[in-house]
Amino acid sequence: MEIIDDIVSVHDHEAFAAKFLPDLGHDVKDFQVYTWRLTNWKKLEKKITSPEFGCGGHNWRILLFPFGNSNAPPGDTVSVYLDYAEPKKFPEGWHACAQFALVISNIHDPTIYTVSHAHHRFIAEECDWGFTRFSELRKLFNIQKDCPRPTIEEGSADVTAYVRVLEDPTGVLWHNFVNYDSKKETGYVGLKNQGATGYMNSLLQSLYCTRYFRKAIYQIPTEDEHPSESVSLALQRVFYHLQTSDQPVGTIELTKSFGWKWNDSFYQHDVQEFNRVLQDNLESKMKGTKAEGAIAKLFVGKMKSYIKCVNVDYEASKIEEFEDIQLNVKGMENLCESFRYYVAEETMEGENKYQAEGFGLQDAKKGIIFESFPPVLHLQLKRFEYDIQRDAMVKINDRYEFPFEIDLAEFIDEASLARLESWLYRLCGVMVHSGDANGGHYFALIKPDRKTRWLKFDDDRVTPVTDREVLEENYGGEALNGYLYPMQRDQFRTMKRSTNAYMLVYVRDAMIDEVLAPLKEEDTPAHLKRRLNEERLQLEAEGREREEQHLFLTARVITDDTYARYEGFDLATFDEKSWPQLNLPSFCVLKQEPYNVFKSRVAAHFQLPANKFRLWVLVNRQNKTIRPDVPIPDKKPSLTVEVIRNDMAARTNDLHLYLDVITGPSKPAPPPGHIMIFLKHFDTSKQTLLGVGKVYVSRNGRVQDLYFIINERMGWSPGAPLRLYEEIKPGMIELIQASDLTFSQREFQDGDIICFQVEQTEKELRDLENQGLYSNPVQFYGFLQNRVIIFFRPKFEKPGNDYPEFSLVLSKKHKYDTMSHKAGEYLRHDPIKLRFTTTHAANGTPKAVLKRSLNQSIADFMGSIFVNSTTTVILYEKLDVSIVELETKRSLKIIWTGIQNREEASYPFLLPTTSLIHDLVGHLAKIVTLTAGGTGKIRVFEVSKDRKVQREFTGSEMIGNIPEPVELYAEEIPREESGASEIDKVISVFHFHKEVSRVHGVPFRFVVKPQERFADTKKRLQARLGVADREFSKFRFALVQAATFKQPSYVDDEDIVYDHKFALEDYLGLDHVDRSGKAGLGAAEKAIVIRG
Repeated sequence: MEIIDDIVSVHDHEAFAAKFLPDLGHDVKDFQVYTWRLTNWKKLEKKITSPEFGCGGHNWRILLFPFGNSNAPPGDTVSVYLDYAEPKKFPEGWHACAQFALVISNIHDPTIYTVSHAHHRFIAEECDWGFTRFSELRKLFNIQKDCPRPTIEEGSADVTAYVRVLEDPTGVLWHNFVNYDSKKETGYVGLKNQGATGYMNSLLQSLYCTRYFRKAIYQIPTEDEHPSESVSLALQRVFYHLQTSDQPVGTIELTKSFGWKWNDSFYQHDVQEFNRVLQDNLESKMKGTKAEGAIAKLFVGKMKSYIKCVNVDYEASKIEEFEDIQLNVKGMENLCESFRYYVAEETMEGENKYQAEGFGLQDAKKGIIFESFPPVLHLQLKRFEYDIQRDAMVKINDRYEFPFEIDLAEFIDEASLARLESWLYRLCGVMVHSGDANGGHYFALIKPDRKTRWLKFDDDRVTPVTDREVLEENYGGEALNGYLYPMQRDQFRTMKRSTNAYMLVYVRDAMIDEVLAPLKEEDTPAHLKRRLNEERLQLEAEGREREEQHLFLTARVITDDTYARYEGFDLATFDEKSWPQLNLPSFCVLKQEPYNVFKSRVAAHFQLPANKFRLWVLVNRQNKTIRPDVPIPDKKPSLTVEVIRNDMAARTNDLHLYLDVITGPSKPAPPPGHIMIFLKHFDTSKQTLLGVGKVYVSRNGRVQDLYFIINERMGWSPGAPLRLYEEIKPGMIELIQASDLTFSQREFQDGDIICFQVEQTEKELRDLENQGLYSNPVQFYGFLQNRVIIFFRPKFEKPGNDYPEFSLVLSKKHKYDTMSHKAGEYLRHDPIKLRFTTTHAANGTPKAVLKRSLNQSIADFMGSIFVNSTTTVILYEKLDVSIVELETKRSLKIIWTGIQNREEASYPFLLPTTSLIHDLVGHLAKIVTLTAGGTGKIRVFEVSKDRKVQREFTGSEMIGNIPEPVELYAEEIPREESGASEIDKVISVFHFHKEVSRVHGVPFRFVVKPQERFADTKKRLQARLGVADREFSKFRFALVQAATFKQPSYVDDEDIVYDHKFALEDYLGLDHVDRSGKAGLGAAEKAIVIRG
């Protein structure tokens, strides 16, 4: 509700609408104003409606509660709504999108009013919308500040509806998506998100809609493969499900085929890198098949890098293939400008002249030009860049425009005949990221073919979108026009949208009908259809089984054998969440099945004659125990399983039974005057509490009569001293003191449980206590009630013999030292030299190092992590010193790269926090082997987050002040660097593969010399790295100028690197395959690996 100071008249429709109906960015279908005059307000009915009025092809009316409706304080409030008139007369699925304002105004002065506005998608389930607390009644009847008269005067007022019906070209404007059917509305279905796999879903939908690619994937032979081990089969299955399913499709099977573990799905990756790794994998599977060459045909183009002399006839050039193009966003207005910048020539003159073979130093033009573009052109927009000031990746949210079609002919080499062809491209896909460099949400906008409209693939939902949503809403830049609340307007003026395009897919117009041609029936492999149809039938059968589940119940049977293996309260546990699970024999039984039929099935299962056992029904007692209550009578032919469950086993959904085997002569009922007592033995030496069967005892017999029975059953001497305990209820186990009383006097009944143990001497009790063991069932029950299973994994090392993964059963009441002691016993490592770290339950990553505390229990430091005990994980470290000593020292790990820039070894150090880096170097020098005749000097450094440059420590830094986490490296300083002259330059060198964003290895420093041809510089580089000739021949070398956002300039043998004017962020890049299996993506990222 708004009471406005800047007054316009209700009768000035245009001005009033401009003020209270802000532009929402949608086309207006119709606009109408309707005024309804009311008199004798206080005598109005509790609920009234206005006459109907039309707008946008729909009939509307005002719904008014003059004294408030049931959701507002009665008599204090006015409630008013816009109501869709007679919605049942319209076809099923109707909707109307309306923006509206409702006004109550003075009949004499239309500048006195109260107004509220909103917008809504009117549907059958929500056919009225408005304001329950439109205004307090007293404010309408009384004169308000700066108003000469009240809004409702002499019982009369005008109620006006301003209604603007908006166009809904997509059919989903303001949709709540309850019961939304993607397949029905668009013909496509979405992909389920596993946690952070939106980036993968976007790319998979784009590849799926590239039908030539889908057809090629189907041509890979996969008949004999398993989907969890074969990427190609798993991808075929995803594509086939997208084709045929009417529900969102899962990708767990696909990521399993990548070799990913469950927590890999919680890491967001770069789409470009994921695409390349996936296509490299698929390309290898396509070799020797019908699909061979399909990826290159679709996605690979050619570009020429050249250096052309200005004054002499000399040109050096090299033609290379590309799979995608990275284009700058920062400083660019649109796609054409980025392309022009990409191919812009660089002049080599003055100190930067080019050494032309046979012509000496020459002025030259250096650049890149395209020889051809692929049919499907992937353009990576550089939205994410490294900020050297922040030492972090940042997202570029600047406005950047791209068109529905673009002619790329001007970027084709003029000397090529290809220039004469048509290079018109049409936009077919936009990958969008919403968020910042640390994470966000991904979705794709795709136009599957010429005829189909643009669609938004947002994980499991697919919706139509407008052209504006494809282009304007993903350009980035400042916030879109639209309504902002007054207090937000100023702050939004300078805010840039974080939702924008980061990858574009263009298809060559001349080939679009081939690339996006519909698949034929025979294009889908027969074995795939057969396999998935069989699985579909299986799922349908399971669905029918679930639908018919209400006709059945589950009968679970406890036997003497299961009781003998069960360790816990009662005879068994029926809680599926409990641990450890006890697999009881179960029967799915038709509720109407006669009992004698069911008993014959049980007899067949256990291979027992039907007259040799009786079944007892277990009941839930009021004290929360579950015990056998009565045997089921055999001689009632009308007795059904459901009757037994309803009449004999109240308060249970399933039927819980005990199989009572009759050992003597067959008798249908237990001995008269007897009760059935179950026995459990607590073994102090084995620390176990297990069932040892049951006995029938006379109600009038004495409890102490059990001593003889137990000793005989256990094979002990008749006079062995015993202690007896009764299981009364969970958490209440009591020692039986007066054993001379009868079972009847002690109120024992059928199904009760007595625990027994051999009585311990004082010495035996002390020994048990000293070993941290339990001496009686009461203590042991306490342990069982609080037990949890904890999985231990090494924190840094790969699991193996020295660093195993293992689990321990512990009590939540155990202290830190107990856990440490038991883990130390398992690992055969001093417990005081173990350090533990808790983990995040969602993904298993490290959370916090546990501090040793004498009074802290496992429950204290694990918090609510026990919701699912099977995923409770603690990480451990084996230390060389005690954790007590560690509190005054700093643990550091140094990666030694030696003289040849290789990760040779990792050395742990534990030094006082007051030690200096210089002290660390001294310790390191004692354990590494330095080059004979070398400098003997060691450099300690860390690596920048973009992993392109070293950050050297001076030596005077205190190690306690180095922030956590830190990755430290050390190398031997080469004599060449140590002895460099004043005119030599020391530059930064880093390793990458294909794209400068795909960094690997460790950066290093290198000396470049004046007048030295790069052919000679390479020899020194090879010697510095110690790489064999054959391997080094595959290296390429590029100057990378981060500050100017230039593409890497690849260096030729005749170039003189020294002549380049190196800025702070200019590096020499070594382009070669990463053989280490490690990726230099920074601490927060993981390399993408696809193994299947």
